[in-house]
Amino acid sequence: MLTEITHEQAWEVVHKIEEQVRKVVIGQDDLIRKVLTGLFGRIAYSFKKGEGEMAGSGHILLEGVPGTAKTLLVSALASTFRAKFQRIQFTPDMLPADVLGTRIFDSRSAEFRVEKGPIFANIILADEINRAPQKTQSAMLEAMQERQVTIGENTFRMDVPFW
Repeated sequence: MLTEITHEQAWEVVHKIEEQVRKVVIGQDDLIRKVLTGLFGRIAYSFKKGEGEMAGSGHILLEGVPGTAKTLLVSALASTFRAKFQRIQFTPDMLPADVLGTRIFDSRSAEFRVEKGPIFANIILADEINRAPQKTQSAMLEAMQERQVTIGENTFRMDVPFW
């Protein structure tokens, strides 16, 4: 639960996070700052709004040539937040169940059990999402927008934070 903090206290927290990430990601200060702005802009907006449900997305599109520390940055942020991190490499043959999860029949109990997919993490790096089929992209985007996933008859809310 967010508690009210001053503007100065918020900046102090952001600067501490920035310092930690800079220890791992060298020479990308502008990128680090922009990513933190994108993540915390969601929190600041919803805090200002004063509602239980957050507004804004908190999702960020990182584009760049290979070797510009995109994956390292996201991984370092997850470590700094002590958040669960998943990198999903999208491919042309990927199915929605590969991202969301699926139901598996358990012959011992004669029941279906849910096996959650990699989308169930706090911080997701969706790598090359443009390569995935439209149905798989749609499943990912629905999870991002609705902050919930339906697998079979079960609906699961995404963990907070979900970036």
